[in-house]
Order: sequence, then structure tokens, then C-alpha cells
Amino acid sequence: MRTTAPRRSVRRTVAGAGVAVAVLAAAVTGCDSGEPASGGERGPRAAAPRWNTAPTSVAAVGDSITRGFDACSVLADCPEVSWATGGDPAVRSLAARLLGEAEVPTHSWNYAVTGSRMADLAGQLNAAAQHKPGLVTVMVGSNDACRPTVSSMTPVADFRAAFERALGQLRAASPASQVYVSSVPDLQRLWEQGKDAPMVRQVWKLGICQSMLADPLSGAEAATARREKVRARVVEYNEVLREVCAKDELCRYDGGAVFQYPFSSEQLSRWDWFHPGRDGQARLAELAHRQVTAAQAPR
Repeated sequence: MRTTAPRRSVRRTVAGAGVAVAVLAAAVTGCDSGEPASGGERGPRAAAPRWNTAPTSVAAVGDSITRGFDACSVLADCPEVSWATGGDPAVRSLAARLLGEAEVPTHSWNYAVTGSRMADLAGQLNAAAQHKPGLVTVMVGSNDACRPTVSSMTPVADFRAAFERALGQLRAASPASQVYVSSVPDLQRLWEQGKDAPMVRQVWKLGICQSMLADPLSGAEAATARREKVRARVVEYNEVLREVCAKDELCRYDGGAVFQYPFSSEQLSRWDWFHPGRDGQARLAELAHRQVTAAQAPR
């Protein structure tokens, strides 16, 4: 999942014409010798933007998880328990932890839409950018993998192009907004948590994530291969999120924290055992707060 930064070549300048040779070694930081190419003086380099661990406003974009879908009642949004911007004291959303509960109604905004895919992100970010938020949270990608069939999952190249376009548009509209990007959850683990409950299987038949959840008890080779393909695609999506985010100095990826989190049945919706319930939303808020307020980005 990690990549190693390419080594930078070390420039050396040889001075003198037949008298003496002085070799000037470049700095060990990997910077060049500092000699101006045109003979003029080089000005000081601009300092890289610093991550602010205490933003004063939060905008959220994404899909049903950020809308609190199925957390309060069956097949309905419940944004008050959203991990990102909700006001429920039992959840203590990221916005509540960063801003204080009193500031959540006036300094946080939730533009996530249930059912959204990566292709919808640009529109949501454009709406969020109007507020010039200190922090934008992004959690999207589950619906790109949760399709009627494996073949209808969003191609990785399209996923990447849509994320790059959306992030670029945000940068143009709100250059100083920081971005926290959540990894896509491990959908296969969510299947494992609910597959043995008869009531849950009936709810899944309503059309929830059929690429992963169809024939939930089947151990046939084809069903197992199908689930593995969905999980592999989620892993690819998360690598795209990491790579694209790494190119933006004010973007912080969660390092796979949400994908790796071992959600238990108690932390999932009591109606579908797939979306986070109140406790699951609280765990997402806790993970996000830990990453946003860390001195260094996760590695």
C-alpha cells in the first residue's frame, strides 16, 4: 500500500579551470546545490502548507454512511447521528469534537447523499466549497463497489479520474480547505457479520449491495469468487484514494483505518447489519478525530 519516494539526484558543481577542482556536495536533504540557473539570485522557497489540527468549520460529503442511513429507523437517513457533522451527544461527531457541540449547527454542513458514487462527488464538493470550510470530510466508494453485479462496479480508472476532477474543483473554489479522506469499509467483513441472521438476509434481498450480499449463505465457488472480487475492488479504490490524496498538500487519507476497523454486529444497524448504527457512527467519529488532530498524517 505504501510507496517509496523516488531518490533525487545529487548535483555537483566543479569549479576551476586547470588550477584546482573543488567539489561541492549537495545537501543531504536531497535539495540541489542552490545555484541559480540564470545567474540571478534565487528567492526563498515557499513553505509547504501546514495541517491545521483545529479547523473551525466542517463540511461533509459522501454517501449513506455520512447521512446516518438506517441508524435510527429502517431505510431512512438520520443525519443527526452522522459521524461527520451530527449533533447526537451519544455519537460525538467529528464536528462536535473539533468545534464543540454548540457550534455544530452553524459551522458544519452535510452534503452527503444516500446512494452517491464517486462520480457524484464533484457536485457535493462544489456545494461544500461555497462555505470555504476549514475541513471537508470525504467518505465515498462503497456504492461504486455495491452494484447489482460485479461487472457493473465502477472501473478503477473512472474512479480515479472522478476523484481527481472533484478534488481539483474543490482546490480551485476553496484553496485553503483541508480534506480528510476516509477509506472505503471492508464490505466482505460486513457480509460476515450479518449473513447468519434470517431477518438480516430478508432485508438484504431488498437490494442492498447485491454484488457482495446476494446469496449470502452460499459457499459455492462462484459466490466466493464474486465476494473476493468485490473486496479486491474496494482495496483498489482505497489505493486510489491514498495516491490522489497524497498529491495534495492539504489532503489527509486515513491510512486504511476505516477499512481495517473490525466492526462488530453491535456497531451496525439493527435493521440491515450493514450500515453503521449509532455506536458504529461514534467509532467512525473517533477514528476521524484521531487522524485529523494527529501531528503527522498516518503512514
